[in-house]
Amino acid sequence: MEIMVDPKVIEFVKSSGEDYRVSTSCSGPIIIPTSVKPPKDNDLRVKCGDHTLFISRVQARYISRVTMDMVYDPERGLSCSMYPDL
Repeated sequence: MEIMVDPKVIEFVKSSGEDYRVSTSCSGPIIIPTSVKPPKDNDLRVKCGDHTLFISRVQARYISRVTMDMVYDPERGLSCSMYPDL
């Protein structure tokens, strides 16, 4: 299973100072900090400098590319019961 991660996403994770995870939200895949949604043992792992982008096995079945439009935007928020604090 090969998933392409856009260079901008890799740079975003590298410069963020924390790990991120591609997880499931009510509106599709979302990239959120692992402090919000911790990684699982079976996640795919993509090294981004000193940090890691984890990709949920569930999402990995449906996506072929990880893009910047998946990054959680606090300005937009999320109307999703899976993440009530966002």
